[in-house]
Amino acid sequence: MVKQRISLITIGAFDLPMLRSFYQKLGWVETAFSSDSYAAFQTAGVMLTLFPVEELANDAGITLEKKPEKFHGVTFAINVDSAEEVDQTMDAIKEAGATILRKPSDAFWGGRTAYFADPENNIWEVAWNPSAVFDERGAMLTF
Repeated sequence: MVKQRISLITIGAFDLPMLRSFYQKLGWVETAFSSDSYAAFQTAGVMLTLFPVEELANDAGITLEKKPEKFHGVTFAINVDSAEEVDQTMDAIKEAGATILRKPSDAFWGGRTAYFADPENNIWEVAWNPSAVFDERGAMLTF
């Protein structure tokens, strides 16, 4: 049996200093684990790390393909506490230099959602779900 747990997500960075700078501009603080060649950010429930994509591919034992210019087939999400916070968060994200893909709008499922791409086209959703439940750290328990 495999434990049903996601504890760390690593984004392979084509330009680590540039991508690191973007997440710092969001106000995210790096942990003591960070170094010149590795950035680690503690989020509410999962560690988000940035690692040079060439080294990540080598570590996984795969051949690196060219840099994706469009959708990678994966999205990440930042779930917030109110509908208004979606708009406020997207304003801060835009100011940090993200590409806004979908402006905040009410969702058919009763919440509010928006999408952005970081400087290397990693796609993020910012969402408010009225039925979401978070623990004391802000980690989502259910929705």
